[in-house]
Amino acid sequence: MSKQLNGKIALVTGGSTGIGLATAQELAAQGARVFITGRRQAELDAAVAAIGAGAIGIRADASVLSDLDAVYAQIAKSAGKLDILFANAGGGDMMPLGAITEEHFDRIFGTNVRGVTFTVQKALPLLVDGASVILTGSTTSIQGTAAFSIYSASKAAVRNLARSWVLDLKERGIRVNVVSPGPIRTPGLGGLVPDEARQGLFDFLASQVPLGRLGEAAEIGKTVAFLASDAASFINGAELFVDGGMAQV
Repeated sequence: MSKQLNGKIALVTGGSTGIGLATAQELAAQGARVFITGRRQAELDAAVAAIGAGAIGIRADASVLSDLDAVYAQIAKSAGKLDILFANAGGGDMMPLGAITEEHFDRIFGTNVRGVTFTVQKALPLLVDGASVILTGSTTSIQGTAAFSIYSASKAAVRNLARSWVLDLKERGIRVNVVSPGPIRTPGLGGLVPDEARQGLFDFLASQVPLGRLGEAAEIGKTVAFLASDAASFINGAELFVDGGMAQV
């Protein structure tokens, strides 16, 4: 495999499971030195072992600003710079209008919007000129989904953050792009419904995808690695859907 990210320093937030873990593995396979964050130490330790290649795990909640400060202090001390930032930590659950609570709203926007904002802002002193920042969006940001409005709105906000930040960062040549997955076979997707309903959810979602299947986390990882590389040097402010065509038809 070509090591197109040799010598690069990368941070993947929410890197202990699912899309974050698969992406960290791909970045490491392509030569980057990878830092990951996660909230649960056991999962973080297992992820670091799975990634190998000298990966470093830092226990942190991306919605807690003091945690972010500690993450960047550690990266500054051990690497001194950041070339690639994948602001991936996020999530959400389902709640129909009429049942939405303050806790539901604050938790989802706290991680998906506030957390992403300060993850990127606090990285600025470490990011090299010409760095690549990738944000995790979602096909839900452009589609209506019953009982999923707050999560979907948070991802629509992420999409505009990228559009605006490319202007704020243009003097430094820092590229900001969004990867928007469709339904990907991850613990997070399965966790939206009770265990006994999981396969039914997966089958239904696969039926909505023109390619007829769910995506795999590794497919998102390869897309992020592409956007992080020099092969994507003129891609900026874009939203790249990795959804088997689901949001395109």
